[in-house]
Amino acid sequence: MTDYGAELLRRQLADLHKNPIDFVSFGLKDDSNIREWELLIMGPDGTLYEGGFFKASLVFPADFPNMPPTMKFVSDMWHPNVYEDGKVCISILHPPGEDAMNAQESAAERWRPILGVEQIVISVVSMLSDPNDESPANLDAAVMWRTNRIAFKKKVRQIVRKSQEDS
Repeated sequence: MTDYGAELLRRQLADLHKNPIDFVSFGLKDDSNIREWELLIMGPDGTLYEGGFFKASLVFPADFPNMPPTMKFVSDMWHPNVYEDGKVCISILHPPGEDAMNAQESAAERWRPILGVEQIVISVVSMLSDPNDESPANLDAAVMWRTNRIAFKKKVRQIVRKSQEDS
């Protein structure tokens, strides 16, 4: 029996190599495992993250594309929508359906099997440009973003410098 999810991931990886997304490079963590990807995301021009080189991982579950992957920054990241452990928290990475605990988020904003890696990465690059502090994963970062933008910018500059040294 063919593993539809694995075949879909092989196709998406090949497509991303043929038609790269600005600011992002992709590869497999281990060539024998199509379900674990490594990413290098360059901080988008004109954002606080500009000039940074942020390593991240995408791990796809066995039931992909029915369920979303998990994305995690391996590099240090200071952002309202990234947990302290690096896990990215944006709607597109949340399981499909309605969430009674989060009335702000509609089912249409959450994961759908029609979505792919390109949409995830575009959403993450967009998140770096425009943090959502309404439903934060990192409360300290969200509070700093709202109340002390100067300190927030300084902290982000530190992680950008560290990412440049680590790359």
